[in-house]
Amino acid sequence: MSHGKYIVIEGHDGTGKSTQVELLRKYLLGQGVDSIAFHEPDGTPIATELRAIIVNGALKRSAETNVLLFTAARHEIWHNRALPALNKGTWVIASRNYYSTLAYQGYGEGVSLDLINSVTHTFTDERYMKPDLAVILSLDDSKEREKRIGKRGELAAPDTFESRDELFQHDVQAGYLAIAKTNNLPIISAQSSPEIISEEIISLLPKA
Repeated sequence: MSHGKYIVIEGHDGTGKSTQVELLRKYLLGQGVDSIAFHEPDGTPIATELRAIIVNGALKRSAETNVLLFTAARHEIWHNRALPALNKGTWVIASRNYYSTLAYQGYGEGVSLDLINSVTHTFTDERYMKPDLAVILSLDDSKEREKRIGKRGELAAPDTFESRDELFQHDVQAGYLAIAKTNNLPIISAQSSPEIISEEIISLLPKA
């Protein structure tokens, strides 16, 4: 049985990653391709509990702690959910992977990129580090991004990263562009309609 493909949809908050994950799964279903989806850092019971800590902005912590929390969740999701599916020939469609940690904790919070890469590789593997396809959705218009996030409604507690100041958000956005250049990842404008963006992603898919 052939291995499944690991596809990652990346980008800043508010760029429409979840929408694209669902549109891609719908397309794959039409092609007779089985797939599962998860949204890091959520995807297993332990990862879900870790996510509750991560998104709670009322819990003050260091950038390094954030790296470790994300890595713990990532380890659980990759080894207990993603890899078993891939080994059965199922495609794995993920909203985010370690590129998010590079952008948010590296470029945004100042943690060494080498450290993030090393810790991630230690607790995942080479396949996780190099998806079959990863695309970055980019939205330069900060007001539009905030508008989209605002449509989600008020949170019970302030979000750890969405509520950070404009300088932090600028650094994260710049980080994603740098990550795309370093890793030769395609950048797709999130200003387009979801349908057009989906068509662009589909055109980049590796062969089954």
